[in-house]
Amino acid sequence: MKNLFVAAALLMLTACSVSNLPNNLSRSMLNNENPDVVAAGAPAYLLLLDALVLTYPENEDFLLSAAKLYGAYSGVFSEDPEQARNMANKALAYSTRALCEYDDDACEAVKKPQDEMLAILKEDFDEDDIEVFYSYATSKAGWIQANSSDWSAIAELGKTKALMQWVAQYDPTYDHGTLQVYLGVMETQLPPSLGGKPELGREHFEKALEYSNGKHLMAKVLYAKQYARLMFDQELHDRLLNEVINASPEAEGLTLINRLAQREAKVLLAGSAEYFE
Repeated sequence: MKNLFVAAALLMLTACSVSNLPNNLSRSMLNNENPDVVAAGAPAYLLLLDALVLTYPENEDFLLSAAKLYGAYSGVFSEDPEQARNMANKALAYSTRALCEYDDDACEAVKKPQDEMLAILKEDFDEDDIEVFYSYATSKAGWIQANSSDWSAIAELGKTKALMQWVAQYDPTYDHGTLQVYLGVMETQLPPSLGGKPELGREHFEKALEYSNGKHLMAKVLYAKQYARLMFDQELHDRLLNEVINASPEAEGLTLINRLAQREAKVLLAGSAEYFE
């Protein structure tokens, strides 16, 4: 553990400036091809960002970076459900603070019922504001996932989806197509008989692949896991997973998530015959 703190300190000292540090951290992690290294180093990065937020509590960039990293750790590396919930709660708290530092009206808008929120967004905000709203929406989605046993959390899903759809109106390719992956997952949570819209989800997964030139491997994994399994389409399921396993994971901003996608693809493919029998 001591070496992790030393590494984090050295990274801080060698960064071009403190203001560049959050983006440099995020980029270095997202482009790292070894998930184990990132998992081992992430706690030190989290503490470092906590310290930066304490030092500069009104800095939106630090708050947004902290929200992103806590959300990623919760969704990807936390194996304990309680830890995942704590991390997701903190991610949402940071993203909410960032939104409120960004704009008082934005802070109030997300507290309103869905129709009122969308009316405020239409009236007062545009494409220049999507970064902070997207960060809040992704943190909220992670919080809902981590608290999926809580019906009050599930009740927030519709408003979160509406916020992401608002972002998509301005930039459907946002975040290397990851925006479309979120929308795809949201539409494939339930079968059609229970109100789900898997075909709409399928369209979102296809768009994610189109916008990333097929390089977003986690989009394919979730396409297989969420849609192909829901619709009981083993041919599509196995094809997508084999494509992930055989693909090159290296892509700007996606290398880490692609490596994780390849790990999950192997697990899902190994269980394919049992699932579809």
